[in-house]
Amino acid sequence: MNSNKKIIVGMSGGVDSSITAVLLKQSGYDVSGLFMKNWEEDDSDDACNSKRDYDDALRISKKLGIKLSTVNFSDKYWDLVFKRFIDELNQGLTPNPDIYCNKEIKFNYFMNYALSLGCDKVATGHYAMIKGNEPDLTLNIPKDKLKDQTYFLYMLNQSIMKNLIFPLQDIDKNEVKNIAKDFDLSIYRKKESMGICFIGKKDFSSFIKKYINAKNGNICDEDGYILGEHDGIFNYTIGQRKGIRIGGNKNYSEKPWFVIGKDIDGNKLIISQDQDRLISSGKVGLKNINWVRSQPSASFICKARFRHGGKLIPVNVSEDNDKYHLDMLDGERAVTPGQSAVFYIGDECIGGGIISYVC
Repeated sequence: MNSNKKIIVGMSGGVDSSITAVLLKQSGYDVSGLFMKNWEEDDSDDACNSKRDYDDALRISKKLGIKLSTVNFSDKYWDLVFKRFIDELNQGLTPNPDIYCNKEIKFNYFMNYALSLGCDKVATGHYAMIKGNEPDLTLNIPKDKLKDQTYFLYMLNQSIMKNLIFPLQDIDKNEVKNIAKDFDLSIYRKKESMGICFIGKKDFSSFIKKYINAKNGNICDEDGYILGEHDGIFNYTIGQRKGIRIGGNKNYSEKPWFVIGKDIDGNKLIISQDQDRLISSGKVGLKNINWVRSQPSASFICKARFRHGGKLIPVNVSEDNDKYHLDMLDGERAVTPGQSAVFYIGDECIGGGIISYVC
């Protein structure tokens, strides 16, 4: 029996974390929940869902007969995640705040707080798998490859994983939904959270304008010809097609336009009708490298993913004077500074880094 093992579940009020608690409780663990708040929103705004999420987590906890505590890391989130996010948007990068939320908040402050309460392990509802034994644990793609979240977790390491479990690693999303349907219809019907965690249903552009210096500027083709006006360069990502909003022009074909670059100093958005301009197949520089186990050899071949759910591309990773880069052995669309390149050997996620340049 597992009754002597104490597990604290990070409960968000969503389906995955709720069923994580259900599975652990059914397996006989001494389970308690911990709800984390990361954003001090205006609770009068119906678009904010923190209170609603807490109410869902509390209802599930009561139904399971487990204690639910709360912790607020809004100040840490602001300093370590959100300010970085804004800074990188201002630099024209494509930041991924969820990766830094995992590194700085969930698996740092949150995990340490949970362990300070005397639990044996911390559990979350991530779709990822941990294999092996200390001090040689590996981070692996879970059973549900479509829901695989290892891309967001590549900054984990041995000291974190030894205290962590992923109860959803051996089941798929349909099984999770079926358990939820039997256990709690309200949770079963709840939509998955998408996008940046603290925004909820808010319109991203309207929300972010409160925190960023938004200036209108020109939308230009590759030759500098002005085709329209943007309402803030931060609203656009490399590879974007929809939402560019330029009218027809007799000098161009009816083919769609794509964002291919940003001139930050000139506040210009560069677009093209040539999709091939988005295909990267050269060298990619990396910074803030993390290895889940140990640093591999100075040069090795593996596969890399450049966005969550993206295809796996063969690459050659090299290190020279503590600086890493990779040579792409196949093409990938819209590889962009600010994103993460995450490395895989077989189904093992071995680490990754932030893209600093693409050439």
